[in-house]
Amino acid sequence: MIVEINENSLDLIKNPDFRAYAQIYIRISQQFMERVFQTGIQVDAQDYSGQVADRMNTLREKGATIRNDGKSIFINHISPACVACQTGVGSATFFTSLKCNRDCYYCFNPNQENYDYYRENLCDTVSELDAARKRGQRAKHLALTGGEPLLHKPEAIRFFASAKENFPGVYTRLYTSGDYVDRAILESLKETQLDEIRFSIRMQDLERGNNYIFDRIALAKDFIPYVMVEMPILPDSLDVMKDVLVHLDQLNLFSINLLEMCFPLNNAEEFNRRGYRIKNKPFRVLYDYWYAGGLPVARSELVCLDLLEFALDNKLRLGIHYCSLENKHTGQIYQQNSGRSVPKVMFFSQKDYFLKSAKVFGEDVAPVRRHLDKNGFENYVVNEEYNYLEFHVSQIRSLKKLGVEVGLCTNVLENRDGEIYVRELRVDLTTPDTFQLTKDV
Repeated sequence: MIVEINENSLDLIKNPDFRAYAQIYIRISQQFMERVFQTGIQVDAQDYSGQVADRMNTLREKGATIRNDGKSIFINHISPACVACQTGVGSATFFTSLKCNRDCYYCFNPNQENYDYYRENLCDTVSELDAARKRGQRAKHLALTGGEPLLHKPEAIRFFASAKENFPGVYTRLYTSGDYVDRAILESLKETQLDEIRFSIRMQDLERGNNYIFDRIALAKDFIPYVMVEMPILPDSLDVMKDVLVHLDQLNLFSINLLEMCFPLNNAEEFNRRGYRIKNKPFRVLYDYWYAGGLPVARSELVCLDLLEFALDNKLRLGIHYCSLENKHTGQIYQQNSGRSVPKVMFFSQKDYFLKSAKVFGEDVAPVRRHLDKNGFENYVVNEEYNYLEFHVSQIRSLKKLGVEVGLCTNVLENRDGEIYVRELRVDLTTPDTFQLTKDV
């Protein structure tokens, strides 16, 4: 069993050196949340994690597939590109431009590097594909996104034709609002052997009675093998989304991705006006993630899970996949930590792909060190600055008779100027009596 260390649980730690060490991460978290407040957004006072856990158990009992340590859930079927996204191996997404004809208040593109430049200038995606092939890069899933990629139809066609030429057998997909989808472009995309097209539906369009997107989705089914919808789910959209799912099911759609809605660190007034708040605990592990989506909005996840249950209860046939913000982060962590030589005190977790290690502090260091020495376990590190001993998590259970508290540390590998460093991101509490290697890490 792992106890998350935060302001409310800190006093559970009896060892003073351990408690002082844990306070470092509490301060880091507090400083992060202070920066969040400075954006003008509000944070939900309620922690919904218990309700989420209950809904997941219900979905599991009703036949939903729980993947990626609960970060991804689906029924019926799921895009193979979504499966590949879990580790990101062989998967890459490109954009021709970040220009878009829409102005969605929740869009996170302004967070992208060189956003202003790429709104006005185009990427040469064909050259990027050629360069990737020449580097020997293997690609199984390639995507084109934006902005709106169909603002540049000739470039989009060239991208997908080049993707198939450079990487035979690759699975290709296109993200689009659907505003520029017509029979002519679908015929051209079919000629490139595009495998999948994902339409974005905006709730504000449906509320205004603008249902033209459904006609374009139906048209796409005549040309593209896998037609999908992908959209962020608003916290107050449950009833409208039920109707959307039924409509898409009647269209015999392949699947829909229900995305956890995020606050993109701007447009706080729009979120506040709608009464949306940030999730009480934005991240399981606080880190500098590549994905620029922002911070998860409270109750969006609950609506996504309720929609999955609605679909199961009503025996809908289309695939429905809940993709959490956390699910979008695992590919990065996997690629940073997997397949590398790591210190012998580290354990590569198959649950979240972080590196785990164990620490004891202060007065517990000496008896644990004697125990490890006595049993011939030499792979440990003593740190005098913070007065701890770090060792492999496989040895935690062997400390049962010592009555010690153990810090379970979460780490990531970072490349700094060509050298690999271990960066510790958080510490939690466990004990030799309650820790379970296969379940906890």
